Amino acid sequence: MTALTAEVAEPAPPPPPDASAPKRRGVELTLLAGAVLISVLGHLYVGLATTGRIPRPAAHYAGGLAAAALLAHVAVRLRAPYADPLVLPIAVLLNGLGLVLIQRLDATTPGHLTADDQLRWSALGVGLFVLAVAALRDHRTLQRYAYLSVTSALALMLVPVFFPAVNGAHIWIRFAGLSFQPGEFAKILLAVFFASYLAANRTALALTGRRLFWRLRLLPGRVLGPILTIWLLSVGVLVLERDLGTSLLFFGLFVIMLFTATGRIGWIAIGLLLAALGAYAVGTFEPHVNSRVDDWLNPFASIERGEGPGQLAQSLFAFGAGGLLGAGLGHGQSFLIGFAAKSDFILATAGEELGLVGLTAILLLYGLLVARGFRAGLALRDPFGRLLATGLSSIVALQVFVIAGGVTGLIPLTGMAMPFLAQGGSSVVTNWVIVALLVRLSDSARRPRPAQQAAAPGAPDPQTARPEGAA
Repeated sequence: MTALTAEVAEPAPPPPPDASAPKRRGVELTLLAGAVLISVLGHLYVGLATTGRIPRPAAHYAGGLAAAALLAHVAVRLRAPYADPLVLPIAVLLNGLGLVLIQRLDATTPGHLTADDQLRWSALGVGLFVLAVAALRDHRTLQRYAYLSVTSALALMLVPVFFPAVNGAHIWIRFAGLSFQPGEFAKILLAVFFASYLAANRTALALTGRRLFWRLRLLPGRVLGPILTIWLLSVGVLVLERDLGTSLLFFGLFVIMLFTATGRIGWIAIGLLLAALGAYAVGTFEPHVNSRVDDWLNPFASIERGEGPGQLAQSLFAFGAGGLLGAGLGHGQSFLIGFAAKSDFILATAGEELGLVGLTAILLLYGLLVARGFRAGLALRDPFGRLLATGLSSIVALQVFVIAGGVTGLIPLTGMAMPFLAQGGSSVVTNWVIVALLVRLSDSARRPRPAQQAAAPGAPDPQTARPEGAA
């Protein structure tokens, strides 16, 4: 009787892991084929609309884009077989659409052709994507390099101060005919540092400190001091460089990741308040930023003075002319915006020539990319991975909001580049690295747990185990 009772009371062993968990690589390949096809058809359509004939390098363009997509797919299939099947196709489609829009604007600016340069930068970005996916086998390895990451980020942000300003901002490095924007790479490094530090101190951040009001606690200086100092240094350097957009991006990233780590909504309220105060101070006392605020408050002032429409006014005209379905690729007038049509205002070209329907589809692609990043973060079991996925996804979301808000007149212009869509080598390369990290994180989130762990309920979870030497 006792033996029978013990036998019944003994817990059943946990079920073995599902060895047939779907990898969805076939779905990814199918979606990649669709993304390449849409981009190639757009390339052909632009050539027919602007010159009346199929572009000569059409075969090279189609073959190059297909080869890059296939190479990235093979890297994911071999090194991250459980990765989210939507992340890579969305990136390829957005990058392809960006090349199409830049090619279309090149047709109206013969002396300033940038589509070939953007194609080369995109190829470099895909190459770094493949390298990152192949070399980084475990995302938790990055946690060991938290302080190296933040030191490198601060150095990258500080270097452009010693170079001449471009369009009023010290954010570019020009050397030997090449130019790049170091701040683009710094945002990934800062996300790694924030995720590592907050993961290591999440308990102290959530439970310690003196209660102020509601559910907000004043955190002790020894806990909040280091990360707050790094954030202030980052924002201070960017203000010195007159880079309002990246300053806003870093501030939003800091607040979002702090809220994610602590779960206290009071940090969102304080962040919004400080952002409003900072924006008011900078917009009032910094002439470069003040002029952008004036343009935002009255975008048609130059027309009233008889000087013709400015960039923001031309952007609003482009959106208005696009209507519901758009004028069609190659049939718009958004090139009148000027030198920033391919960078800051490329979304205006999409709105005019693809209409509200096309613009909504593009924004939904960004929304889906961000959502899949957040989903990977929710599924991960280690705090560093959750915070890193949240931070990287937030970078994309904040950039899209700031840029779309600026060109539509919702907020003042900030001079940032739309991820994948706009001209900018540094931007497209950095965003491909972000996609590579999201692929790695989603692979870790969707990968089945090892059989030996399932057989030993008391064994530590490899997703939550802290790597040796982590910050």
